[in-house]
Amino acid sequence: MQVVKVAEAGQGAQLQAMKEALLAGDRRALAKAITMAESSRTEHRETTSQLLGELAGCERQALRIGLSGTPGVGKSTFIEAFGMMLIEKGLKVAVLAVDPSSARSGGSILGDKTRMERLSRERNAFIRPSPAQSQLGGVARRTREAIDLCEAAGFDVVLIETVGVGQSETMVAEMCDLFLLLLAPAGGDELQGVKRGIMEMADILLVNKADGELKRQAVRTCADYSGALRLLRKRPQDPQGFPKAMTVSAIERNGLDAAWSEMTALADWRRENGHFDARRAEQARFWFEAEVRDGLLARLREPGPKKAMAELAAEVAAGNLSPGLAARQILEEHLGQ
Repeated sequence: MQVVKVAEAGQGAQLQAMKEALLAGDRRALAKAITMAESSRTEHRETTSQLLGELAGCERQALRIGLSGTPGVGKSTFIEAFGMMLIEKGLKVAVLAVDPSSARSGGSILGDKTRMERLSRERNAFIRPSPAQSQLGGVARRTREAIDLCEAAGFDVVLIETVGVGQSETMVAEMCDLFLLLLAPAGGDELQGVKRGIMEMADILLVNKADGELKRQAVRTCADYSGALRLLRKRPQDPQGFPKAMTVSAIERNGLDAAWSEMTALADWRRENGHFDARRAEQARFWFEAEVRDGLLARLREPGPKKAMAELAAEVAAGNLSPGLAARQILEEHLGQ
Protein backbone atom coordinates (compact mmCIF):
# COMPACT_ATOMS: atom_id res chain seq x y z
CA MET A 1 0.00 0.00 0.00
CA GLN A 2 2.87 2.38 0.87
CA VAL A 3 4.53 1.66 -2.50
CA VAL A 4 1.33 2.62 -4.33
CA LYS A 5 1.07 5.90 -2.40
CA VAL A 6 4.71 6.73 -3.18
CA ALA A 7 4.12 6.00 -6.88
CA GLU A 8 1.00 8.19 -6.91
CA ALA A 9 2.91 10.98 -5.17
CA GLY A 10 5.65 10.72 -7.79
CA GLN A 11 3.13 10.90 -10.64
CA GLY A 12 1.49 13.92 -9.02
CA ALA A 13 4.84 15.70 -8.77
CA GLN A 14 5.60 14.94 -12.45
CA LEU A 15 2.17 16.23 -13.47
CA GLN A 16 2.68 19.44 -11.50
CA ALA A 17 6.14 19.91 -13.03
CA MET A 18 4.76 19.47 -16.55
CA LYS A 19 1.93 21.91 -15.82
CA GLU A 20 4.35 24.56 -14.56
CA ALA A 21 6.68 24.03 -17.55
CA LEU A 22 3.77 24.43 -19.98
CA LEU A 23 2.51 27.60 -18.30
CA ALA A 24 6.06 28.96 -18.50
CA GLY A 25 6.02 28.40 -22.28
CA ASP A 26 8.57 25.56 -22.31
CA ARG A 27 8.53 24.27 -25.92
CA ARG A 28 10.09 20.92 -24.97
CA ALA A 29 7.37 20.33 -22.37
CA LEU A 30 4.73 21.26 -24.96
CA ALA A 31 6.13 18.79 -27.50
CA LYS A 32 6.24 16.06 -24.85
CA ALA A 33 2.67 16.79 -23.73
CA ILE A 34 1.37 16.63 -27.33
CA THR A 35 3.20 13.34 -27.91
CA MET A 36 1.52 11.97 -24.79
CA ALA A 37 -1.88 13.25 -25.98
CA GLU A 38 -1.44 11.45 -29.30
CA SER A 39 -0.50 8.18 -27.61
CA SER A 40 -3.00 5.33 -27.48
CA ARG A 41 -1.54 3.89 -24.25
CA THR A 42 -4.04 3.92 -21.38
CA GLU A 43 -1.64 5.46 -18.85
CA HIS A 44 -0.77 8.27 -21.28
CA ARG A 45 -4.44 8.96 -21.96
CA GLU A 46 -5.13 9.17 -18.23
CA THR A 47 -2.18 11.51 -17.63
CA THR A 48 -3.28 13.72 -20.52
CA SER A 49 -6.81 13.96 -19.13
CA GLN A 50 -5.45 14.89 -15.70
CA LEU A 51 -3.10 17.48 -17.18
CA LEU A 52 -5.85 19.10 -19.24
CA GLY A 53 -8.05 19.15 -16.14
CA GLU A 54 -5.30 20.96 -14.24
CA LEU A 55 -4.88 23.47 -17.07
CA ALA A 56 -8.62 24.12 -17.48
CA GLY A 57 -8.56 27.12 -15.16
CA CYS A 58 -5.52 28.88 -16.61
CA GLU A 59 -7.82 31.25 -18.59
CA ARG A 60 -5.45 31.62 -21.52
CA GLN A 61 -7.17 31.91 -24.86
CA ALA A 62 -5.65 31.79 -28.35
CA LEU A 63 -7.39 32.57 -31.61
CA ARG A 64 -7.93 29.17 -33.22
CA ILE A 65 -7.86 29.33 -37.01
CA GLY A 66 -8.65 26.31 -39.16
CA LEU A 67 -7.27 26.22 -42.70
CA SER A 68 -8.22 23.86 -45.48
CA GLY A 69 -7.70 23.82 -49.21
CA THR A 70 -7.19 21.67 -52.27
CA PRO A 71 -3.82 19.88 -52.59
CA GLY A 72 -1.26 22.13 -54.29
CA VAL A 73 -3.06 25.36 -53.42
CA GLY A 74 -0.11 26.49 -51.31
CA LYS A 75 -1.27 25.89 -47.74
CA SER A 76 2.22 25.44 -46.31
CA THR A 77 3.57 28.48 -48.20
CA PHE A 78 0.64 30.57 -46.99
CA ILE A 79 1.01 29.42 -43.38
CA GLU A 80 4.72 30.24 -43.34
CA ALA A 81 4.20 33.73 -44.81
CA PHE A 82 1.17 34.39 -42.60
CA GLY A 83 2.93 33.06 -39.50
CA MET A 84 6.01 35.20 -40.13
CA MET A 85 3.79 38.27 -40.47
CA LEU A 86 2.07 37.52 -37.15
CA ILE A 87 5.42 37.03 -35.40
CA GLU A 88 6.58 40.39 -36.75
CA LYS A 89 3.50 41.85 -35.05
CA GLY A 90 4.73 40.43 -31.74
CA LEU A 91 2.45 37.38 -31.60
CA LYS A 92 3.31 33.78 -30.76
CA VAL A 93 2.12 31.29 -33.38
CA ALA A 94 1.56 27.52 -33.13
CA VAL A 95 0.94 25.45 -36.27
CA LEU A 96 -0.69 22.03 -36.04
CA ALA A 97 -0.22 20.54 -39.50
CA VAL A 98 -2.03 17.27 -40.12
CA ASP A 99 -0.40 14.95 -42.66
CA PRO A 100 -2.31 12.24 -44.56
CA SER A 101 -1.63 8.68 -43.42
CA SER A 102 -1.24 5.68 -45.65
CA ALA A 103 -4.30 3.45 -45.57
CA ARG A 104 -2.01 0.44 -46.12
CA SER A 105 0.93 1.07 -43.78
CA GLY A 106 -0.49 3.78 -41.50
CA GLY A 107 2.68 5.84 -42.03
CA SER A 108 2.97 9.55 -42.79
CA ILE A 109 5.67 11.69 -44.39
CA LEU A 110 5.17 14.56 -41.90
CA GLY A 111 6.89 16.97 -44.28
CA ASP A 112 5.07 20.21 -43.40
CA LYS A 113 7.79 21.33 -41.01
CA THR A 114 10.47 21.03 -43.70
CA ARG A 115 8.34 23.17 -46.04
CA MET A 116 8.17 25.94 -43.40
CA GLU A 117 11.91 26.36 -42.97
CA ARG A 118 11.93 30.03 -41.94
CA LEU A 119 8.98 29.76 -39.59
CA SER A 120 10.38 26.65 -37.89
CA ARG A 121 13.50 28.62 -36.85
CA GLU A 122 11.52 31.34 -35.06
CA ARG A 123 11.53 31.32 -31.24
CA ASN A 124 7.92 32.48 -31.15
CA ALA A 125 6.72 29.74 -33.48
CA PHE A 126 5.91 26.11 -32.76
CA ILE A 127 5.19 23.69 -35.62
CA ARG A 128 3.84 20.24 -34.92
CA PRO A 129 3.12 17.86 -37.82
CA SER A 130 0.83 14.98 -36.86
CA PRO A 131 -0.47 11.94 -38.76
CA ALA A 132 -4.14 12.06 -39.69
CA GLN A 133 -4.40 8.30 -39.04
CA SER A 134 -7.89 7.14 -40.02
CA GLN A 135 -9.69 10.13 -38.55
CA LEU A 136 -12.63 11.48 -40.51
CA GLY A 137 -11.98 15.03 -41.68
CA GLY A 138 -8.23 14.70 -41.91
CA VAL A 139 -7.83 16.10 -38.41
CA ALA A 140 -5.54 14.09 -36.14
CA ARG A 141 -7.36 12.20 -33.39
CA ARG A 142 -6.06 14.41 -30.59
CA THR A 143 -5.60 17.72 -32.40
CA ARG A 144 -8.15 19.45 -30.16
CA GLU A 145 -6.15 18.45 -27.08
CA ALA A 146 -2.99 19.78 -28.74
CA ILE A 147 -4.83 23.08 -29.25
CA ASP A 148 -5.61 23.28 -25.52
CA LEU A 149 -1.96 22.58 -24.70
CA CYS A 150 -0.75 25.30 -27.09
CA GLU A 151 -3.15 27.77 -25.50
CA ALA A 152 -1.85 26.91 -22.04
CA ALA A 153 1.73 27.41 -23.29
CA GLY A 154 0.88 31.03 -24.12
CA PHE A 155 0.49 31.01 -27.91
CA ASP A 156 -1.67 33.81 -29.29
CA VAL A 157 -2.69 32.15 -32.55
CA VAL A 158 -3.10 28.43 -33.29
CA LEU A 159 -3.31 27.46 -36.97
CA ILE A 160 -4.80 24.04 -37.75
CA GLU A 161 -3.99 22.87 -41.27
CA THR A 162 -6.14 19.99 -42.46
CA VAL A 163 -5.78 17.40 -45.20
CA GLY A 164 -7.45 18.16 -48.51
CA VAL A 165 -10.98 19.42 -49.10
CA GLY A 166 -14.28 17.60 -48.94
CA GLN A 167 -17.44 17.06 -46.95
CA SER A 168 -15.54 15.34 -44.11
CA GLU A 169 -13.19 18.32 -43.71
CA THR A 170 -15.92 20.22 -41.89
CA MET A 171 -14.74 18.42 -38.73
CA VAL A 172 -12.14 21.17 -38.33
CA ALA A 173 -14.95 23.68 -37.78
CA GLU A 174 -15.69 21.91 -34.49
CA MET A 175 -12.32 22.90 -33.02
CA CYS A 176 -11.61 26.40 -34.33
CA ASP A 177 -12.91 29.95 -33.95
CA LEU A 178 -12.42 30.93 -37.59
CA PHE A 179 -12.38 28.69 -40.64
CA LEU A 180 -10.42 29.72 -43.75
CA LEU A 181 -10.70 28.05 -47.13
CA LEU A 182 -7.67 28.51 -49.39
CA LEU A 183 -8.35 28.32 -53.12
CA ALA A 184 -6.33 28.60 -56.33
CA PRO A 185 -7.16 30.85 -59.30
CA ALA A 186 -8.11 29.39 -62.66
CA GLY A 187 -8.74 25.98 -61.18
CA GLY A 188 -11.74 25.26 -63.37
CA ASP A 189 -15.26 25.19 -61.97
CA GLU A 190 -14.18 24.85 -58.35
CA LEU A 191 -17.60 25.91 -57.13
CA GLN A 192 -18.66 22.39 -58.13
CA GLY A 193 -15.50 20.77 -56.81
CA VAL A 194 -15.72 22.36 -53.37
CA LYS A 195 -18.56 20.81 -51.41
CA ARG A 196 -21.40 23.08 -50.35
CA GLY A 197 -20.92 22.00 -46.73
CA ILE A 198 -17.44 23.52 -46.61
CA MET A 199 -18.60 26.67 -48.40
CA GLU A 200 -21.27 27.13 -45.74
CA MET A 201 -18.78 26.71 -42.90
CA ALA A 202 -16.02 28.96 -44.27
CA ASP A 203 -15.70 32.40 -42.71
CA ILE A 204 -13.22 33.76 -45.25
CA LEU A 205 -12.26 32.39 -48.67
CA LEU A 206 -8.70 33.26 -49.67
CA VAL A 207 -7.78 32.98 -53.34
CA ASN A 208 -4.04 32.37 -53.18
CA LYS A 209 -1.35 32.88 -55.87
CA ALA A 210 -2.70 36.32 -56.80
CA ASP A 211 0.60 37.33 -58.38
CA GLY A 212 2.30 37.40 -61.76
CA GLU A 213 0.30 36.00 -64.65
CA LEU A 214 -2.32 34.55 -62.31
CA LYS A 215 -3.21 37.85 -60.65
CA ARG A 216 -5.96 38.80 -63.09
CA GLN A 217 -7.45 35.30 -62.94
CA ALA A 218 -7.29 35.39 -59.14
CA VAL A 219 -9.29 38.63 -59.06
CA ARG A 220 -11.87 37.11 -61.40
CA THR A 221 -12.06 33.93 -59.32
CA CYS A 222 -12.48 35.99 -56.15
CA ALA A 223 -15.38 37.85 -57.74
CA ASP A 224 -17.02 34.55 -58.68
CA TYR A 225 -16.76 33.26 -55.12
CA SER A 226 -18.04 36.55 -53.71
CA GLY A 227 -21.14 36.15 -55.85
CA ALA A 228 -21.57 32.55 -54.74
CA LEU A 229 -21.29 33.50 -51.05
CA ARG A 230 -24.12 36.01 -51.42
CA LEU A 231 -26.41 33.14 -52.38
CA LEU A 232 -25.80 31.28 -49.12
CA ARG A 233 -28.17 31.59 -46.20
CA LYS A 234 -27.24 34.31 -43.67
CA ARG A 235 -25.67 32.91 -40.49
CA PRO A 236 -26.41 34.47 -37.07
CA GLN A 237 -22.70 34.46 -36.11
CA ASP A 238 -21.72 36.74 -39.01
CA PRO A 239 -21.74 40.56 -39.16
CA GLN A 240 -22.58 42.39 -42.36
CA GLY A 241 -20.28 41.42 -45.23
CA PHE A 242 -19.29 37.96 -43.95
CA PRO A 243 -18.42 35.40 -45.09
CA LYS A 244 -16.25 37.05 -47.72
CA ALA A 245 -13.70 36.22 -50.40
CA MET A 246 -10.29 37.91 -50.70
CA THR A 247 -7.14 37.56 -52.81
CA VAL A 248 -3.71 36.93 -51.29
CA SER A 249 -0.21 36.13 -52.49
CA ALA A 250 1.80 34.04 -50.05
CA ILE A 251 4.96 34.41 -52.15
CA GLU A 252 4.78 38.21 -52.43
CA ARG A 253 3.07 38.54 -49.01
CA ASN A 254 0.34 40.69 -50.55
CA GLY A 255 -3.06 40.77 -48.88
CA LEU A 256 -1.93 39.05 -45.69
CA ASP A 257 -2.33 42.17 -43.53
CA ALA A 258 -5.78 42.80 -44.95
CA ALA A 259 -6.78 39.16 -44.35
CA TRP A 260 -5.56 39.35 -40.72
CA SER A 261 -7.51 42.59 -40.19
CA GLU A 262 -10.69 40.89 -41.39
CA MET A 263 -10.04 37.87 -39.15
CA THR A 264 -9.53 39.98 -36.02
CA ALA A 265 -12.53 42.16 -36.86
CA LEU A 266 -14.74 39.08 -37.21
CA ALA A 267 -13.42 37.50 -33.99
CA ASP A 268 -13.89 40.79 -32.07
CA TRP A 269 -17.46 41.17 -33.33
CA ARG A 270 -18.30 37.63 -32.29
CA ARG A 271 -16.84 38.20 -28.83
CA GLU A 272 -18.81 41.41 -28.35
CA ASN A 273 -22.05 39.77 -29.44
CA GLY A 274 -21.69 36.54 -27.46
CA HIS A 275 -21.16 34.22 -30.42
CA PHE A 276 -17.51 33.47 -29.64
CA ASP A 277 -18.05 31.94 -26.18
CA ALA A 278 -21.32 30.30 -27.23
CA ARG A 279 -19.56 28.55 -30.11
CA ARG A 280 -16.77 27.28 -27.85
CA ALA A 281 -19.36 25.93 -25.41
CA GLU A 282 -21.15 24.18 -28.28
CA GLN A 283 -17.86 22.66 -29.44
CA ALA A 284 -17.13 21.41 -25.90
CA ARG A 285 -20.48 19.60 -25.87
CA PHE A 286 -19.76 18.14 -29.33
CA TRP A 287 -16.41 16.70 -28.20
CA PHE A 288 -17.88 15.37 -24.97
CA GLU A 289 -20.36 13.33 -27.00
CA ALA A 290 -17.55 12.25 -29.34
CA GLU A 291 -15.51 11.01 -26.37
CA VAL A 292 -18.48 8.99 -25.13
CA ARG A 293 -18.90 7.39 -28.58
CA ASP A 294 -15.17 6.64 -28.80
CA GLY A 295 -15.25 5.10 -25.33
CA LEU A 296 -18.14 2.81 -26.25
CA LEU A 297 -16.40 1.73 -29.45
CA ALA A 298 -13.20 1.07 -27.50
CA ARG A 299 -15.11 -1.28 -25.20
CA LEU A 300 -16.36 -3.19 -28.24
CA ARG A 301 -12.75 -3.68 -29.35
CA GLU A 302 -11.86 -5.54 -26.16
CA PRO A 303 -11.19 -9.32 -26.59
CA GLY A 304 -14.61 -10.58 -25.40
CA PRO A 305 -16.86 -8.24 -27.42
CA LYS A 306 -14.49 -8.42 -30.40
CA LYS A 307 -14.80 -12.20 -30.56
CA ALA A 308 -18.58 -12.04 -30.18
CA MET A 309 -18.81 -9.44 -32.94
CA ALA A 310 -16.76 -11.63 -35.29
CA GLU A 311 -19.06 -14.59 -34.64
CA LEU A 312 -22.20 -12.51 -35.15
CA ALA A 313 -20.71 -10.91 -38.28
CA ALA A 314 -20.29 -14.39 -39.76
CA GLU A 315 -23.94 -15.14 -38.98
CA VAL A 316 -25.03 -11.87 -40.62
CA ALA A 317 -22.86 -12.55 -43.68
CA ALA A 318 -24.39 -16.03 -44.02
CA GLY A 319 -27.88 -14.52 -43.92
CA ASN A 320 -28.83 -16.27 -40.69
CA LEU A 321 -29.25 -13.04 -38.71
CA SER A 322 -30.25 -9.51 -39.56
CA PRO A 323 -27.71 -6.68 -38.93
CA GLY A 324 -30.16 -4.92 -36.60
CA LEU A 325 -30.76 -7.96 -34.39
CA ALA A 326 -27.05 -8.76 -34.26
CA ALA A 327 -26.20 -5.21 -33.23
CA ARG A 328 -28.88 -5.22 -30.53
CA GLN A 329 -27.51 -8.50 -29.16
CA ILE A 330 -23.98 -7.08 -28.90
CA LEU A 331 -25.22 -3.91 -27.20
CA GLU A 332 -27.35 -5.81 -24.68
CA GLU A 333 -24.64 -8.32 -23.80
CA HIS A 334 -21.61 -6.04 -23.65
CA LEU A 335 -22.81 -2.47 -23.10
CA GLY A 336 -25.86 -3.16 -20.97
CA GLN A 337 -28.20 -1.50 -23.48
